[in-house]
Amino acid sequence: MSSKSVKASVLHGVKDLRIDSVSLPPPGPLDLQIDVRSTTLCGSDLHYYHHYRLGDILVNSPMAPGHEASGIVTSVGDSLTSDWSVGDRVALEVGLPCENCDTCKGGQYNLCAGMRFRSSAKSTPHFWGTLQETINHPAKWCHKLPPHVSYATASLLEPLSVAIHSTRRTLRNGSLAPGSTVLIIGAGAVGLLVGAMAKLSGASRIIITDINEGRTDFAVKEGFATQGIVVPPPAKRPETIEEKLAIAKENAATLTKAVGREGSGADATFECTGMETCVQTGIYATRPGGTLVLVGMGVPIQTLPISAAALREVDIVGSFRYANTYPAGIEIVSKGLIPNLEKIITHTYHGLSQVGDAFSMASRQRDDEGNLVIKVECSMPEK
Repeated sequence: MSSKSVKASVLHGVKDLRIDSVSLPPPGPLDLQIDVRSTTLCGSDLHYYHHYRLGDILVNSPMAPGHEASGIVTSVGDSLTSDWSVGDRVALEVGLPCENCDTCKGGQYNLCAGMRFRSSAKSTPHFWGTLQETINHPAKWCHKLPPHVSYATASLLEPLSVAIHSTRRTLRNGSLAPGSTVLIIGAGAVGLLVGAMAKLSGASRIIITDINEGRTDFAVKEGFATQGIVVPPPAKRPETIEEKLAIAKENAATLTKAVGREGSGADATFECTGMETCVQTGIYATRPGGTLVLVGMGVPIQTLPISAAALREVDIVGSFRYANTYPAGIEIVSKGLIPNLEKIITHTYHGLSQVGDAFSMASRQRDDEGNLVIKVECSMPEK
């Protein structure tokens, strides 16, 4: 089998997406060749699109974005067993760890220092993302889909995995136990999915907060939360740490009052924005002995009221991507345990020619008709 030419949506600079033809070799012995059918856009994709960087990670060569993806197998590597066939429908787990370091061997492969993650510029050469017609991917990191699970739903398995992993991070102290009260800061796709996982874990109250009333209303209406609270941004942007902490305390007071535990707070708080003031709010809004899970990716250096956490024994737990989550995610979507999951996808664009429009829409909160924008999908037609 020889190499073939495929088309890809390639980011060459700030908001500079082009359709390029690239050469795709045959799949390696342990690889599958996959026609990509669906890619949903993530916040990190948008950062690269708008800034050609993600925090201190700089893009140094053209790169195809996209990593929340699914597709269909079109060719099977020579060394793979009969477990794989042309026509298999798969969800893609797009992070490839080294599998040899102590971290990988301990099961925490998401923390592997040698991780190569599609659409991330952290590794060089960059590992191109899934906004391509066809890709080669190791079979080990492809997950077969039940026939009734759509490609769009399968793409959401990636952000759902983030939510599964973050809720698992509370298991060490039982903060997310049946009957618990959960606070979620940030009602984007990941925040909504964290709410869904909190519900499946038995939480009795799931309170979600955002500056966007449309998103909190959506969360409650579609069953991702039991209560939504809008916390508007301050009239004046805080400049000093004292001003920031004052706003965080005020926001936390509003949230804990809603929780019904003034002076205490939620059993588990999931901070899904990465914003400094929101992380500060999360510390103040979590009950003594509870857990604050840092899910959102924010600026590398933040000023936090650590003593407020230490003196109340609030555990601050990091959560980075995911590991060992796809089987659980597939079971959840296969059984329909999140009934309105696909409603998170509010807009769909078809073909590589519309990828630029998809990125423009994903950067907005509402479309021209006033409809809410949450998750945008790029759907690829069958060849």
